[in-house]
Amino acid sequence: MNVVVLAGRLARDPELRTSAGGVPFCNFTVAVDRDYVKPGEERKADFIRCVAWRQNAEFVHRYFTKGKWIGVQGSIQTGSYQNKDGATVYTTDVMVDSVSFIGNKDSGSGSTGGSENYRSSGYVSSTPSREPRPERRNEQPSYSSGSNDDFVPTPLDTDLPF
Repeated sequence: MNVVVLAGRLARDPELRTSAGGVPFCNFTVAVDRDYVKPGEERKADFIRCVAWRQNAEFVHRYFTKGKWIGVQGSIQTGSYQNKDGATVYTTDVMVDSVSFIGNKDSGSGSTGGSENYRSSGYVSSTPSREPRPERRNEQPSYSSGSNDDFVPTPLDTDLPF
């Protein structure tokens, strides 16, 4: 299984380019803080190269800039090439499947507050809608809205069905 999930800050502004076949792609680097800090030293970070394609690339380029928090989900891809001196250079990149805003939308800092996700299939907001819900009359719950209104509490003094 090859799954990567990152949360960090953009180390530089994303670069949007187009492949020879006309497909947009975006290179960017995410600075992810390490958990362990040696006593008397500053916290260190890993700088992880990421590549997004198509709609994900355009989304990252449009909405993210250096220093903003970003969440990335994807997979690791390794490769190699010959540099101009003839030496083999090995690469490791995260191929982006989805991107998320992390933190407060107003300040763009911290890891608190709501988040929003973008997948190549379309923009999906995980923040609840502020619009009032329509009244339901004698309908079976759909369970598709993800709201707590869809569920009926089970009394704790009864047997559970499992």
